[in-house]
Amino acid sequence: MRSQGTVLSINAGKSVEVPWAGRRGKSAIDKVSVGSGAFIGPHGIEGDEQATDFHGGLLQAVYACAREDLDWWAGQLGRPLRNGMFGENLDLLSFDVSNAALAEQWQLGEAVLEVSAPRIACGTFGGWMGEKGWAKRFNDAKRPGAYLRVLKAGVVRAGDPVRVTWEPETRIPLSEVVAGILGDHEVLQRVIDFSGENPQWDVSAVMPPWRTYPNFKPSPKTADGHSN
Repeated sequence: MRSQGTVLSINAGKSVEVPWAGRRGKSAIDKVSVGSGAFIGPHGIEGDEQATDFHGGLLQAVYACAREDLDWWAGQLGRPLRNGMFGENLDLLSFDVSNAALAEQWQLGEAVLEVSAPRIACGTFGGWMGEKGWAKRFNDAKRPGAYLRVLKAGVVRAGDPVRVTWEPETRIPLSEVVAGILGDHEVLQRVIDFSGENPQWDVSAVMPPWRTYPNFKPSPKTADGHSN
């Protein structure tokens, strides 16, 4: 079981019109601290808004980053990065978010969250950061942070411990899943097999219907993950 961390900051944002948000025209990526605590329900942090059809919803209700990853990026970019800068709802300290496993479960305060998918950078994220080639740079770094599904709603406060309460037998770290989403067919197959072994975890968090995977043909699997 991985080591315990701490909730450093809880962040939320409002959907606003911005020129770099593409056809949507709006973004809620600008997250700021909500103070000492907040209620996390099935759709995420109370008061937080989601302005895109590519992120959010029940399977991506909360986005978490490690403060150490933000500090690493601050060094790469040569500028400070405040909590919430990547659009994250939770900044966690001393907790390796990007190497969390698919379907892993965390206890934070009263809430229980399930790791559903890694973050893949999009044009909106690039526009917000104002860095040339940001999406590729972020994805290549394999420090994606974690999208989370809410298994148990409750209040979370800054300073609360973060504990891994359950891990799957087969462990696929989010840092590896990024490669699968971006075209590594071997990793994608592992994700599909994993979904058969862990039916409580929804594979559409990683492989939504709108995303295509050129030349990828999954091997036939039965519900329990064994080949036909």
